[in-house]
Amino acid sequence: MANPRQTSLKEHWMRNKAVLSVGESGCAFSFEISGSSFSLNGLRGKICEWLTPSQPSAFLGVTVNGRHYTAQELTCLGKEESQPVPGIRQTVFRFEGQGWELHQTVRVYAGFPLMEVEPRLVNNGDVEIVVERIDSLDLTLKAEDLTLMGFSGNWGSEFEPLTFKPYQPFVLESRSGRSSKGHHPWTALVSPQGEVLSAAVAWSGNWVMRFEPLQGGALRFSGGLHDWLFSKRLKPGEAVHGVPLVLVMGQDLNEISRHLSRVGRRFWYPRNALSLQLPVEWNHWWPYEDVEINEEVFLANARKAAELGFEVCTLDAGWFGPGDAGTFWYDYRGDWHRVNTRRFPHGIRFLSDAVHALGMKFGIWCEIEALGEKASLSRDRPDLPARRDGVPLGYVCMGNPAAQEWAFQTLSRLIREWGCDWIKLDFNLDPGAGCNRTDHGHQEGDGLYEHYRGYYQMLTRLRQEFPDVVLENCSSGGLRIDLGMLRQTHMTFLSDPDWAVHDLQIFWGASTMLAPSVLLHWTYSHWRNIDPPPQQRFDPLDPALTRAKWDYYTRISMLGWYGLSQKLSELPAWLAERVAQHNRLYQNEVRRFIRDGDLHRLTTQPLRSGMGDRWAAFQYSLPDESEHLLFVFRLPGGEPRRVIRLADLQASRRYRVFGLEGEVEWYRTGRSLMEEGLEVDFLQEEESLLLKIVSTNKKDS
Repeated sequence: MANPRQTSLKEHWMRNKAVLSVGESGCAFSFEISGSSFSLNGLRGKICEWLTPSQPSAFLGVTVNGRHYTAQELTCLGKEESQPVPGIRQTVFRFEGQGWELHQTVRVYAGFPLMEVEPRLVNNGDVEIVVERIDSLDLTLKAEDLTLMGFSGNWGSEFEPLTFKPYQPFVLESRSGRSSKGHHPWTALVSPQGEVLSAAVAWSGNWVMRFEPLQGGALRFSGGLHDWLFSKRLKPGEAVHGVPLVLVMGQDLNEISRHLSRVGRRFWYPRNALSLQLPVEWNHWWPYEDVEINEEVFLANARKAAELGFEVCTLDAGWFGPGDAGTFWYDYRGDWHRVNTRRFPHGIRFLSDAVHALGMKFGIWCEIEALGEKASLSRDRPDLPARRDGVPLGYVCMGNPAAQEWAFQTLSRLIREWGCDWIKLDFNLDPGAGCNRTDHGHQEGDGLYEHYRGYYQMLTRLRQEFPDVVLENCSSGGLRIDLGMLRQTHMTFLSDPDWAVHDLQIFWGASTMLAPSVLLHWTYSHWRNIDPPPQQRFDPLDPALTRAKWDYYTRISMLGWYGLSQKLSELPAWLAERVAQHNRLYQNEVRRFIRDGDLHRLTTQPLRSGMGDRWAAFQYSLPDESEHLLFVFRLPGGEPRRVIRLADLQASRRYRVFGLEGEVEWYRTGRSLMEEGLEVDFLQEEESLLLKIVSTNKKDS
């Protein structure tokens, strides 16, 4: 029997023709609905019309029972509008298939040229259906002189830039089961007029963005949840969601990034008092990797951390498993109930209490999804492990409600019993297409999809139960960085390696999509590992290490959420003094710019290969534009002189430009700083400047 509301909507749209627009100025869809027919006629920025008029845009697409459908092939039932929270307007377009409905939600963020689309398919028929593909968006764009950008990602080589022309089919994707392994879930399309259309998939598992050249100078862009080895059966009354896909427009990449950062901070990112503080973190991992960490070492460093002004001490891997000094952390992931009593004879609460007594917060590492080969959890709870075709995949499948409950209770116990203020959530494996067990509550074709939905649900519940605890996202460093995970955690770790030029490359890339206030990375670390990456050779006792070089390394980390991984108790006195000074500088001056300011990348992306820009400059501007912060770095191979042109200043205003430690001072007008720039010809390679720019409240006469 037909739904009366559905019937009345259908009759309304069949009697009327409507032309409507959805979106803010600078990023808006235009639609035409005539009778039961639907067409997407435009996607308009401030400068460009992005859709080609010669070929229709599908708007979205689904494959049901082996046949692919687009909005043009379905009956349009109309639209419904709502305001779920202040500042977000939501329009749901409804389409009717054969015994099912397809709902496309378009979210508009007030004041921003940014939209988000998310489809949902509902089986309202009498028989089971099979869904094999859900494209959150499907557009036919003008391809002439279009430039496409993206980033590839792998361990230690995150945010490697890609630039291509749409002359042949191309795919950005992840099939590893982690959003940033393969490619990062972000792209930017640059029009001949210079306007930029950026798209980001807000999903932590497998995703895809396809670029297919068409005849007549058109380009078909589609994407969302990856259809590779995906399927989902829906019984009558059941539904499946696609994944959110965000569109944003701007005049350049800096404008795109500002919109994403502002919307993220206002609407997406979880926040609490500790995360808003951006506390300076010490983590033991690289110098005391696994077997070298113990109670004595941790507490000695914690005491030094308090002396140097750190605000969080994090116990990374190495604390759990059998009571043996040689226990290898990777083998026992999952046995979070077992403390390695050989290394920590008084237990973890003893460390936490000591850190709190020193006036700092206590953090702990836990790879809650992972399952080591020697972990007793596999034997004790055979219902939890993920398997594919009977083969263990090395993780706990959160598509199983029992696994979600186990994970929640495990993390709750760590927080309650040990007084944890910060949980570092890592994930060091590739799930691929995911679990296909059929006794977990998910199906054989949707195990990875349901794992991530279950993981998100567990994290949401954890934040609700422990609103003051900070959750850190990590995945072999930077292999799961996306807008979906950043709606569940307070920040993301950028990469395992942290040598200087690498840091600059990944920060430049990650900040295209995410606010710097959620990007955590450490200053150049001292690795214990007997075979570290070739560039990871920092030695605090190196006679060639100068104050200027250390400042250069540290200021790179201070571009976002700042931390350090060194043997604090063994630092030379001069270096310990510089660490304390940088901590004070970050706390008193820098982090308010990171938390509240807009970022301008003033130079192009430096590359760890020795290519790319060999200078790097970043400017932060507070919302009222009264104060600015400028970071300048001369990289190895950088020319001796560079002119840095600033942004976002008032042309007629006079500014004082000065080093935060008194190194330099200039008085210049905003016009001069933006047009003529600052000439920097006194830095050696691997040296830096950290400058504050303050209006003197005088106008140039």
